[in-house]
Amino acid sequence: MIGTSLESFDFYVFAYFSAYFIGPLFFDPLGQFGGTLAAFATIGVAFVVRPLGAAIFGHMGDRLGRRATLLWTIGIMGVATGLIGLLPTYAQAGWLGAVLLVLLRVAQGLSLGGEWGGSILLATEHSSPVKRAFYAAVPQLGSPVGSILSAVVFIVMTLALPAEELAAWGWRIPFLLAIPLLAVSLYLRLTIDETPVFKAVVREQRRDRVPFATMFRAQPTALVIAFGAALLGIGSYSLMNTYTINYGVTTLGFTFQELLVATTIGGLLQLVTIPLFGWWATRVGSARVVAYGALGTLLITFPMYWLLQFASFPVLVGTMIVGGILPTMSWAALGGLMNDLFADHYRYSALSVAYAVAAAVSGFIPLLTTLLGESTGYVWWHPGVVLALLSAITLVSARAAARMRHAPISEDGREVQPAAV
Repeated sequence: MIGTSLESFDFYVFAYFSAYFIGPLFFDPLGQFGGTLAAFATIGVAFVVRPLGAAIFGHMGDRLGRRATLLWTIGIMGVATGLIGLLPTYAQAGWLGAVLLVLLRVAQGLSLGGEWGGSILLATEHSSPVKRAFYAAVPQLGSPVGSILSAVVFIVMTLALPAEELAAWGWRIPFLLAIPLLAVSLYLRLTIDETPVFKAVVREQRRDRVPFATMFRAQPTALVIAFGAALLGIGSYSLMNTYTINYGVTTLGFTFQELLVATTIGGLLQLVTIPLFGWWATRVGSARVVAYGALGTLLITFPMYWLLQFASFPVLVGTMIVGGILPTMSWAALGGLMNDLFADHYRYSALSVAYAVAAAVSGFIPLLTTLLGESTGYVWWHPGVVLALLSAITLVSARAAARMRHAPISEDGREVQPAAV
């Protein structure tokens, strides 16, 4: 969980940065609207390459082990994030900085493509079947912790530095922090043992030569269901914490600091709700908790965005909290749902690919929502359309997952291949 939190900090600090700084710093000739689109597109670039990273690191995870693969993912992420803090801006080197920024975002995206599946498996494959849903929820804390850390850094910096100094050099500090954080992450992951489940796969000589191909042949329908189940948990973050920050500043009239405080409060609440929802999943099943979260989000989507039009800061905080709790249900139980769907000898590849494809789609949500807002004159309901669609897809997928047969587990932890679906 700690390692995932630090890697999430590396990745999410760019989301906060892009919503406010990346346009004028790297894409200044494109103007305000063009710079905003380019900034959100750089977020999308990292998400687009995540499926490739999932295929690469998923293969490594199923062939070489969960622990070794996670050392690679955190190393690439930390180095790429630190180098972003050293890039020249457009004023200093023209388009060179933008080109290098895109390349480093590609490296970040490849790394994150293999991170999530490995962190879930490292937790669940050390747990008993009874506690597996709860253990699967714990690494999900990495997302709000990383979000909180990155938001706190920016809040402190915007209070401590004048806007001119923040734009001139202060924005580099959060990225350079990745270097010491990388050292901490590597140390933590070097102390972790390989999972008993992967050791059993190796001992019993059940490793596939190409796990990526095996999962498509054995469980193609399960991959589609896993993709749909992941959309709300990932996509709602892109919508609320990236698009809504920019929309709140440019259209609703809130300050950047107010929106960061609101999202940070929502993230702090997730530190409590994610473990609670994980515990609940051990009682009623992970798929049901994902479905309940999606249904609740669908019901409150349009009232929430309507209320934002008249919101004071306290109402903004309340809206962000309510709008965050329900998608968090789907997020907290997602790892348990996916873990239950796939066999152990290609599970790293399956979890990584399904999650990464959902992330690739979600990465363009800020861009697509901006285009929808521009075409509708930023009418109040335009973000609600996007969130409602994500909720509906996840609801249908979670209901389908609840009806699927899962792999039975023997007393020694060995898992039986599920029937092809």
